[in-house]
Amino acid sequence: MNSILRIGTRGSPLALYQANAVAALLRDRVGAESEIVVIKTSGDQLGEAPLSEIGGKRLFVKEIEDALLAGEVDLAVHSSKDMPALLPDGLAIAGVLPREDPRDAVVLPNGQGPEQQIDRIRETLGSSPRIGTSSIRRIAQLVHFTTAATFLPVRGNLDTRLRKLDAGDYDALVLAAAGLRRLERGARISALLPVELCVPAPGQGIIAVEIRQGDTRTAEMITPIDDASASVALRAERAVVDRLGGGCQMPIGAFAHIAAGDELSITSIVVSTDGSRSVRATIQGSVHAPEQLGRQAADMLLADGAESILAEARRAMSATESHHQ
Repeated sequence: MNSILRIGTRGSPLALYQANAVAALLRDRVGAESEIVVIKTSGDQLGEAPLSEIGGKRLFVKEIEDALLAGEVDLAVHSSKDMPALLPDGLAIAGVLPREDPRDAVVLPNGQGPEQQIDRIRETLGSSPRIGTSSIRRIAQLVHFTTAATFLPVRGNLDTRLRKLDAGDYDALVLAAAGLRRLERGARISALLPVELCVPAPGQGIIAVEIRQGDTRTAEMITPIDDASASVALRAERAVVDRLGGGCQMPIGAFAHIAAGDELSITSIVVSTDGSRSVRATIQGSVHAPEQLGRQAADMLLADGAESILAEARRAMSATESHHQ
């Protein structure tokens, strides 16, 4: 058994930040030394192609999970929102880091802002802005944000996206606030989208550590760096997606947080890709049963018609993928 833990990660600046954050905590709290192993994923290799056309965010974790299963790395570090609701057999989430801001952020060109009110952003964008985002979930919720917005795909690392924005390719970007803050680009946030307006992706803002099931040595090292509050939230949010049978590119939002004491609150939404139909559920329950509460939230959505919305989204995605094969 290696004395140095091998951490598998993508090579993007944000992924390396996340992997190094885990390595630093392991060193500080456990005294364990780590080695960062960069693994190029299908999502990285496919460059600029829209995620909805190439199979979704699962492509950003597959090769890393394969390396973990093969014993080439001892643990993997991911943005938890990129992870499938059902992990491959033999893998498990061993711990998570404290959650960064889970909300989505509007970013205007050349540092306009910072953090204006939403109504002011609407005025700035006008009636028909070009908004850059590759997220079906964001598009579906924001399609009515302005009267005639055009949503355009945007790929690349954070600085690449910001350069495209500042060069005039877009009138605004919608990005995860967590990534902006972690890479010290928080000053670029022009407005934060309230959860009521745009429910975040399940797991947004949470860094997850994945290991092989049965690897008790690594699991014992991860336990001291696990954040209990973020772990409870992630378990609840993933349970929503699992129950709905959704994937990373489905128009599903879920956000859980500890409201007070032992009470966990979940806000979840399923919305049609054109924004014309949506079902929303808010539920509170015990922090000690997050998966059960997540399943209950999903059942509320299903009772209100979520299945037909998701079936329509799957057909649309399948048609898109077939067209580009």
